[in-house]
Amino acid sequence: MGKSCCQTPEPDGHAHNNPRWRLILWIALIANAAMFVVEIVAGVAADSRALQADALDFFGDAANYAISLGVAGLALSWRAKAALVKAATMLVFGLWVIGYAVYGLVAGSNPEPQTMGVIGTLALVVNVIVALMLFRYRQGDANMRSVWICSRNDAIGNIAVLGAALGVFGTGQAWPDLLVAAIMAGLAIWGSVEVFGEARRELNPG
Repeated sequence: MGKSCCQTPEPDGHAHNNPRWRLILWIALIANAAMFVVEIVAGVAADSRALQADALDFFGDAANYAISLGVAGLALSWRAKAALVKAATMLVFGLWVIGYAVYGLVAGSNPEPQTMGVIGTLALVVNVIVALMLFRYRQGDANMRSVWICSRNDAIGNIAVLGAALGVFGTGQAWPDLLVAAIMAGLAIWGSVEVFGEARRELNPG
């Protein structure tokens, strides 16, 4: 029986050794590491759970890009195993953010919408650029697909952060910030399930 339409095709043997692919990963790694520093500082200063959650997402993505660079060119089974590790980190991130949002709801917070808007816009620009660079690789193996999913989720998350900034500004309350933090957690968990399923199919093709 042929492959179903839900399976991603295996890339050719040169895909992971492609200098362009590796360059894009290096650019994505540096951009995500830089934005982690910017957002974590701004998130603490603005008392924004959504910005802090997005900052940790940037940190996790930078680590994921480093893993992808490390396994590029290795056998498909090793790349699939690396994707399983990345799926686990995405799941842990999602669960942590949910817990952090609940803590913010109980302890209270006072997010600053102007800072959220400015930093959220900067993060969106960075993530859209990275996602556009990775778009052509979205149908690769589980490792390539996991990189694309991370970037896609990041851009969606940034739009949500901007929505939270507007919500906090309009209502004068913290709940939009906490709600967006929870949504970002859901994106991370959803992405981890996608990556895990694809990696399992590659490890067990039968």
